[in-house]
Amino acid sequence: MNTYKSLIIISALAFTSCGTFQNASEDTAVPKNTTTQATLWVQNSAEYKALAFQTYNTALRTISLPLEDSFWTASINQKESEDYMSLPPAIILDIDETVLDNSPFQARMIKQNKSFNIEDWNAWVNEANASAVPGAVEFTNYAHEQGVKIFYISNRGYEVEEATRENLIAEGFPVSETMDNIMSNGEEPGWTSSKIQRRQLVENNYRVIMIFGDDLNDFFPAKDINQQKRADLVKQYSENFGRRWFIFPNPVYGSWEDALYDFEDDLTESEKNAIIKKKLNSKN
Repeated sequence: MNTYKSLIIISALAFTSCGTFQNASEDTAVPKNTTTQATLWVQNSAEYKALAFQTYNTALRTISLPLEDSFWTASINQKESEDYMSLPPAIILDIDETVLDNSPFQARMIKQNKSFNIEDWNAWVNEANASAVPGAVEFTNYAHEQGVKIFYISNRGYEVEEATRENLIAEGFPVSETMDNIMSNGEEPGWTSSKIQRRQLVENNYRVIMIFGDDLNDFFPAKDINQQKRADLVKQYSENFGRRWFIFPNPVYGSWEDALYDFEDDLTESEKNAIIKKKLNSKN
């Protein structure tokens, strides 16, 4: 009789434990979002911080070279002419994931089971609460102290430029009080997400000695260009990286992902999954 009662008690406890485990697993389940691992890496890995410091430290050690060499330019357009040599030096930087870290926004989207949308994005930007990418403040201020003009060319919309300015100033970045050195998407006619016209405006007035970004479009036109052509262009301009061009890792989003799907916007999830499986190179 005692043995029978014991078996009943043990069975009841086991059933209760299983129920508790199941509920706990549901409560603590990791959101099913393709950017979860990438966002965790940006926010938690020491390696990401090391790469950011490495990039800006390399630029810091290199900057004396272009300041002493009037032939030096980071612009592929200026290389076609010698008119730039007498122009004052300038540096062009992207903002998002180059000088400001927006991983908290992505973390919110993951926790809320949302995809990127402009309303939530602008609300985040208007908080003016993004932190500086490691090494960015120190480098830009050093360059500014050397007499280099700093330009931020961003695809943030013009409607959030004032909040962006507040954020940059709060983080300690050099922001001009006498000229607009934050060039936003849509701020002027023809200023589109390609950044071509905005770069040209800087190139017309300054010798661009360094460019910083997290996407190939921050350095040269790469919109709607397939993966092979993008790889060919990187090889063509390979000597620029680490000297004139400085690129940051961004596994969360970017034109690299659009290129993965050949810039098709209307693919189903099953079609995307088929492409992903095909793109995963297992060497067999």
